Parts: sequence; C-alpha cells; structure tokens
Amino acid sequence: MSIDERGAVCVLGTGLIGGSLLRAAVAAGYPAFGYNRSENGAEAASRAGFDVSVDLSAVLRRAASNDALVVIAVPMPAVEPILADIAALAPQCWLTDVVSVKGPVAEAVGKHGLTANYVGGHPMAGTSESGWAATDPELFRGAVWAVGVDEGTRVEPWSRVVRLALDCGSVVVPVLAAEHDQAVARISHLPHVLAEALAAAGAGGGELALGLAAGSFRDGTRVAGTAPDLVRAICEPNAGALERVLDETIDALVAARDSLRADGGLGKLVEQGYRGRVAYDERVAWEITGVTPGAPGWLDELRQAGRRGGVLRTV
Repeated sequence: MSIDERGAVCVLGTGLIGGSLLRAAVAAGYPAFGYNRSENGAEAASRAGFDVSVDLSAVLRRAASNDALVVIAVPMPAVEPILADIAALAPQCWLTDVVSVKGPVAEAVGKHGLTANYVGGHPMAGTSESGWAATDPELFRGAVWAVGVDEGTRVEPWSRVVRLALDCGSVVVPVLAAEHDQAVARISHLPHVLAEALAAAGAGGGELALGLAAGSFRDGTRVAGTAPDLVRAICEPNAGALERVLDETIDALVAARDSLRADGGLGKLVEQGYRGRVAYDERVAWEITGVTPGAPGWLDELRQAGRRGGVLRTV
C-alpha cells in the first residue's frame, strides 16, 4: 500500500479516545470501523452514523480481510484478552494502540507473538469525561502523539501509524517505550495523583473551604473529575515510574514543609516550580526533517530527535 493511500482503520474500543479517533479518521477520509464491548456505546456510535459492532470476532475478521490498521483503545486491564483475539483472528494486521503506557503493552504484544506488526502510540489528549458521548473528532487537533521507535520497528506499520496521527491533526514525537513511560509518569500520571490529593484536601475543609474555592482549586483539580476506575487504569500500570516521581515530589513537599516550620518560607519549591512552568510555556517544538524511514540508522535518528524536543509534521 502506498503511503499516500488511506488504508482501513479498525478501532477496538470506542470510548473517549478510541471513539474520537474513529470520528477523526472518518473525517480525514479513512474507511474506518470499530468494536465496543458495551451495547449502549456501540448503539450510540451507530446512531451517530459510525460503523461500530459488539461482535469482536466479526470485526477482527473484517480487519484481516481489509488489511486494516488495528488500534487497541481499551484500558490496560483489557489489553491482554483483546490481544488474544487479535492473535487468533487478525495476526497479520498492523497493530497500534492508544493506551497511556507503552512498556506493559509492548510486553503483552510480545507474549502473543505480534511484536513484528506492532508500533506503540499514545495521543496526549483527553478530558475528564468518558464514553461515546464525550467523543470529539477535533480532540487530537494540535495535540502531541507519541509513536514508538523501539528496536525492530518496521517501516510499513510505523508509517501508517504516523500518517493516521498526522491526519487526525496531531504532531508526532518519536519515542522509546521505556522513556515514554518515564516521561508520562511526570506530566500525566503524577498530575492525576496530585489532583486527587488536592481535591481531597479541599473537601476536607468542609463547606467553607469549598465555598471559597476559585480558579486555582478548580484548575488544579480538573482531572480529579475523571472516574476513579479510569484513573486507576491510566496510572497503576505505570507503577514503577510513578513511584519514583512520587518520591521526588514527596521529598520536595517535605522540604517545603520543613522550611515553613523553620523560618516561615517555602524554600526552593516556588522558584523551581515557576522555572518549570516558564520552561513549559516558552518551549517551541522544532520540526524533524531529513530522516528517511527505512534508511540505515533511521530509528536512532528519530529517537535522538524526539529526546531533543523534535516533532514530525509530515511522514
């Protein structure tokens, strides 16, 4: 298949991310269809005009006959069972995912003998809502989409995954699975945990505290509005990396507390936090060019560029 052709896309799981991906793919001109475990979710998608079924076996057989790119868009606890079905019914299909961790998914893919066809993916987008009703074809517009460049990655599935991400409106950051998981522990999973702690602290102050809460509390606790089971599914599979960054954060908070206790000041924390936020606000991504997929050393070139803050805007 030419990279200029939009091959079929099969999305397994049509909640917020998977459903938004299905919508975005269709809007971009892809022949796309999907599976959803919940009958209510599948019916809602169907009523909206999208081709979604609760018959996983039929969907996977269709994916196999249409040379579809299969996108796993279920929570991590459901990945293993769905991989077993893919291995049985569509083992030759190119395979990607939109799960919030990459190492555990890659390990599970390997257990089912699908590594040669797999390229990890993770669009850095979402809301605190869930389900088909929350889906939005513009969800990925302007977002970053992490795409794997681990050793052994093949050009054909990698190119299809990158093309899909770009056509959904994202820019692509090439990344190793292990480095992705370490990074998202800091900028995605830790914020969920801190938001939960902040929301609990606010509620612990009773009606007066909540009555006085304004913008800083609202913004700091936004993701605490995410369903608890979904937060667990997002964060807990990355336990090792999250534990390490939690230790760093707890140490910083303890140091701030000790400084307050000693001299009434917050110590270094405020300055460090300010510099971190300024660095985020002022960061300008640069475009990766001059790398030919499949050429000698292409994966390493992309890894290095991703580490230095580069993004892909074209295949």
